[in-house]
Amino acid sequence: MGIIVLLALLFLVNEFFYKRIVIRHPHVSIKLIKKIFLYHLLFTIAYYVYAVYNPSDSKHYHNVLRYSDGGWLDTIAMTNWGVFFIEYPFLKYFGFSFEMLMLLFSWFGFIGFVYAYLFFSENIKEKIIVFGKYDLLKILLFLPNMHFWSASMGKGSLIFMGIMMFVYAVQLPKKRIWALLLGTFFIFSIRSHVMFFVIIGVMFGVFFGSDKKLTKGARYFLVLSGLLFIYLASNSILSVANLESSENIVADFGEFANSRSESLSEKAGSGVAMDSYPLPLKFFTFWFRPLFFDAPNVLGIFSSLENLLYLILFFKILKKSFFTFIKKAPSVVKMSAMIFVLTSFAMTFVMSNLGIIMRQKAMVMYFGFFVIYYFLAYEKARKRYLWQKKNVLSVEPLSDKNQETVSL
Repeated sequence: MGIIVLLALLFLVNEFFYKRIVIRHPHVSIKLIKKIFLYHLLFTIAYYVYAVYNPSDSKHYHNVLRYSDGGWLDTIAMTNWGVFFIEYPFLKYFGFSFEMLMLLFSWFGFIGFVYAYLFFSENIKEKIIVFGKYDLLKILLFLPNMHFWSASMGKGSLIFMGIMMFVYAVQLPKKRIWALLLGTFFIFSIRSHVMFFVIIGVMFGVFFGSDKKLTKGARYFLVLSGLLFIYLASNSILSVANLESSENIVADFGEFANSRSESLSEKAGSGVAMDSYPLPLKFFTFWFRPLFFDAPNVLGIFSSLENLLYLILFFKILKKSFFTFIKKAPSVVKMSAMIFVLTSFAMTFVMSNLGIIMRQKAMVMYFGFFVIYYFLAYEKARKRYLWQKKNVLSVEPLSDKNQETVSL
C-alpha cells in the first residue's frame, strides 16, 4: 500500500515538475521525459530483485540506519553521509519500508536523467541520427547500464542527480542558484573528491572556453566560488584517501591506490590487474570493459553490449578534425572533457573490479558522450555551412532546422 501511495505522489510531483520545465525549456519533449520515467521504473524493479538475491549496498544503507539510535544530524559523521542524511527522515519520521526507499532513491536517479536531457538539449540543437534511423540523444538517455545503477537506494542515484543538476545549473549560476547549491550538496556529501574534479573542470572551461555565453560576472563568481570551496573542503577531500595529514600526498596517494585496488580486485570474482596496466589500457578498461571476452556474469554480458556502443561512439572522435574542434570548443565542451578525463584518471588507479567499474563509470560517461555528441553536431553543421556557402546561401551554424543523417 505504501508503494502505491508513494508512486501516486511521485506522479503528482512529476506533473508539477514538467510544468516548470515547459515554462523554462519549451523546446523539450515532456512525452519523452515521461517515457524515461516509466523506463526507469522497470530498472527499479530489476535492481530490487537483484538486491534481494545478491549482496547490495542498498540493504547495508537500510539496515545500518534502521538499527541506529542516533539523531538526524549524527548521520553527518558517517561514511557516505549524504545517503544516510537523505534516508533518515523518510525512514525514521515517515516509516518508509525498504521498498519505498528504493523507489524514492530511484526517483532521484530519474531526476538526474531529466537534467541530463536538459543539459544536452539546451546546448546542442542538432539532431544526430545514427545507424540509419535512431536518434543518438534518445539512445544515450535510455542506456540500460546507466538506468540500472541509478535505480537503487545508495550513492549512484544521488550522485548522478547531483552531477547532472550541477552542470545544468553552472551555465547560468545566478538564475539557477538553487539547482547549483543542491547539486553541490549531493556531490560533496557522497563523493567529495568528485566535487573537486567537477570544480576543476568548470574552471578549466571558464578559462579556456571560446564562447561568450558566460558573462564576466558569472565567470568571476564560478572561479572564486570554486577556489573558496576547494580551500574550505580540502581536508574533507583529502580524508577520502586518509591524506589530510600527509607530508607527501603523491607518494601516499600511490600507496592508497595500490591498497584500494588490491582490495577491490578480490570482490565478486571479477578482478583485473589494472595496477600493472599502462595508462592507455587503464582508460580503455575503465571506459569499455567488460567486453564479451571478460564479462563476469549475465549482467556483464548486457554491459558488454552497451560498452561496444561506447567503443563505436569513441571511434568517431579519432580523427584530426576533432583536435581542431576541441581547441576552439566552447566552455561547456571543455568543462565536460576535463571532468571526464580527470575523474576517469583518478578512478583507474583505484578500480580493479569489473563489477565495480560498471557501477562507478555511470556517473561520468555522460560527459564523454556530451563531447562526442557536440563534435558530431559541429561536423554536421560545418558541412552544411560549407555546402551552403559554396551555393551562396546564408546559414546559421548549429541550427536545429536541418536533420541530415550522420552515419556511424
